[in-house]
Amino acid sequence: MLSALQTPRTAAIPAERRRHHRMKVVLLGRYMLPNRMEYPCQTIDISPGGVHLAAPAKARPGDRVIAYLEHLGRIEGICVRTTMEGFAMTITATSRKREKFTAQLTWLANREELGLPEDRRHERVVPRNPRSVLLMDDGSEHVVRIIDISLSGAAFSSDLDLPINTSIRLGSTPARVVRRFDGGYAAEFRFPLSADLLDENLEL
Repeated sequence: MLSALQTPRTAAIPAERRRHHRMKVVLLGRYMLPNRMEYPCQTIDISPGGVHLAAPAKARPGDRVIAYLEHLGRIEGICVRTTMEGFAMTITATSRKREKFTAQLTWLANREELGLPEDRRHERVVPRNPRSVLLMDDGSEHVVRIIDISLSGAAFSSDLDLPINTSIRLGSTPARVVRRFDGGYAAEFRFPLSADLLDENLEL
């Protein structure tokens, strides 16, 4: 479940539109409306200040919205208008987080032209405290060592026998096993982490 949203500071929408250039970047994700119902979504275009979402349930202008988008993590803001495909919303963020968004969006918009490998889409960090608890669907818990973490997943060492696509939790973070390597596994998070959380002090 997406966490509840605190009331953000609103900004003048016309100024927000002028300040940020929208990029045609397609990202999958989920969003939550004020009634706390969650739905899948897909970006149509996005800037550091706002996003146009293709969405099955439309927010109303003035509604507060939380979304999790692949590669970008958690965003929150206010719906400013409905569209044929879904709705458009502002993105409320600190200046530091907006700078990160700008860099990430520029990379995403140009990755095909630049020919960058997909594995470089997210920075990886090595946590200072590598210990974490892996929770299985059957309720069993296992101590594992986190090798590194990115916005979209983590690598961890373990001698468990985990089939590919096994649903797990690393700490409190839902994930699934996507790859096995000698001595451990790579897991993909169900929802990407927020960009402003990713540093060596992050604990799963």
